[in-house]
Parts: sequence; structure tokens; C-alpha cells
Amino acid sequence: MPIKIQDSLPAQAILENENIFVMTEFRAMHQDIRPLNVLILNLMPTKEVTETQLLRKLSNSPLQVNIELLQTASYTPTHVDSTHLDSFYTTFDKVRDRKFDGMIITGAPLEHVEYEDVAYWDELCTIMKWSEKHVHCTYYLCWGAYAALYYFYGIRHHFYDTKLSGIYEHRVLKPTSPLFRGFDDVFHAPQSREIYVTKEQIAGVPELELMADSKEAGVTIVKTEDSKKFFVTCHAEYDSDTLKNEYLRDLEKGLEPRIPENYFPDDDPARSPVVNWRSTGQLLYTNWLNYYVYQSTPYDVESIGGQE
Repeated sequence: MPIKIQDSLPAQAILENENIFVMTEFRAMHQDIRPLNVLILNLMPTKEVTETQLLRKLSNSPLQVNIELLQTASYTPTHVDSTHLDSFYTTFDKVRDRKFDGMIITGAPLEHVEYEDVAYWDELCTIMKWSEKHVHCTYYLCWGAYAALYYFYGIRHHFYDTKLSGIYEHRVLKPTSPLFRGFDDVFHAPQSREIYVTKEQIAGVPELELMADSKEAGVTIVKTEDSKKFFVTCHAEYDSDTLKNEYLRDLEKGLEPRIPENYFPDDDPARSPVVNWRSTGQLLYTNWLNYYVYQSTPYDVESIGGQE
């Protein structure tokens, strides 16, 4: 949230130059406020874990946010209690006539499946197309980001020789962006994926801006110039033990995974990881929610997307 200051206070220019969000008395008096409506399409098999991670980040804000959880109707996950889905999730048919301030579409363990072969691909495409007229700003996460880059811009991902897993340094490329208010110049975040896109692919689409990258992990945060879509490949919302659990799961499957990089002290899986990305995760989600949803969404939610 901004600090409210007197009109024309000399500190205003200094703070704004430092990328600090300030609001003059005039703007504060003329600002309409209402709760935000955010839809989360949770494609992960570990739905309850993902819910908790995302809600933890979205809740640490003075904003009032109404969250609705969305599942696919064309595919029923097998690793989730049906009672949980029936109790807490809705389907697209029940929300398609509504407007939302924000939406998050999560990743899914589908990196080795062709997009068109994904069981719910047609439904996902329908939802992504729908979001352009019914959602003010959409945040695509991990596989969801790659799927959206493919759907909207025809960008195909590439495969790593071995899975990228660990905690990596990332650099902020647009330090004046509100998305990075409060960030250090270099930030840490978890990565867990087998696919990537290149900077050249992003640069080949004029509508896209590369916001953050990593020497080891490559393209990390991309957004559209109109700030309506964000594509994020890192998992700044991960818990301290998420990468550990993924590593142990892959071990049990006999996949011979590499130990996540820069994660366990001395690369010893018997030792507890030291979290160095928690504040990054909180800032990333809070800044997205505040500056790209709350501060710019229409007060009349029905006017989102314009006239249909």
C-alpha cells in the first residue's frame, strides 16, 4: 500500500525517483475502494499444498481479496480427495459470465506432454481466451506460463538435458518497475522445471518485456507491455521443504535426480534448507496484487475488458 503525503511535499519527487509508491492527498480523496476478486485455476495435483502457498502470499496485505478456486471440468485429478474439490472448487461454466480483477493459472507436471495432447488443453485455451475480456490482470506460473506463451504467441519451449532444480540468483532488469519495489538488485528464488524459453524468443515478440532473468535459470519473469499478463517461471511461493519433497519423490520413482542446487547446506539432504527467498516471494505477489490489480482495475468490475 502507498504512503499518503501532502500535495507538493518536496520528498515526493525523491521517493518516486527511488521507486517508492506515494499517493497525494488529492488522489487519496478521489480513490474508490472495494474488495478484489481473484480467481485461481489450480492445475497442480497437490492442490491443497499449492492453495496454501498462494494464499499465504496473497493474504499478507491490507487489501481485502475474495478468492475463488477453479478446477478443470474436462479432467478430474486422481490425487485429490473429491470431497475437497466438491467443497471448495468451482468450474468454468459457473464463472464464465463474471468479471475478475486478477487471476492466477498455476503450473502442472506436464512438461513432456505436447500441449495439444493435454487432457484439458481445449478447456485451458478457452479459459485463457476468456481471461482477456473477463480478467483485468493474469499471472501465469511455471508450466502455466509456458502454456500461455505458446497459446498467445506460438513460443515453443526447449528441454534441459537435466532438470533445473534449486535456488538461483536472479537479476532485476527493470528496476523502476512497480513489480520490483522493495527488491534487492539480485534476488533468490526456487526453480523446478525441465523446460525453458530463450531471451531471443521473448525479444522476438514486441508485445513482451523481459523483466528478470538468471545466469543459470534463464528467462524468469516476462510481462506484456500493457501489464495485463505476467509469465513467471520461478516458484517464489515455495515452502522451505518443497524442493526437498520433490527430490525425495523423484528418488522413490528411481529417476536419479540431482540434488537441488544451492539448497541443502553442503549439498547434504539430511540437513534442513535455509530459506533465502521468503521475502522475495512476498514482495512479488504483493506488488503484483497491489500495483497491477488493485491500483489499475476499474472500480466497476463489470467494465473489465470493455464492452463485449
